Amino acid sequence: MTRGDFPATIIAIFIMPKTKSAQKALRQNVRRNALNVSRKSALKSAVKGFSILIKEKKMDEATQTLPNVYKTIDKMQKVNLIKKGKADRMKSRLTKKLVSQKSGS
Repeated sequence: MTRGDFPATIIAIFIMPKTKSAQKALRQNVRRNALNVSRKSALKSAVKGFSILIKEKKMDEATQTLPNVYKTIDKMQKVNLIKKGKADRMKSRLTKKLVSQKSGS
């Protein structure tokens, strides 16, 4: 991998490693960071989309969306983006929101 393969911001931030193993570690870090950022964004947008449906009182759509949000949360927990306790807590709170809004309307 050459310098041209890295974004300019990464080259500016990091001093280029000297050993081969350090070069490989940097490549892995960059790849993993990009993956983690996109995964985190997907998780946030799934939860946000569900919360917006609840705020707009679209309960049928929210009920249909909840399994997909669960799926996203479970996937992120599986790839160690979030821990098991946080995943359980998120799912619990989202379900609680949905149930309280259904009973309130």
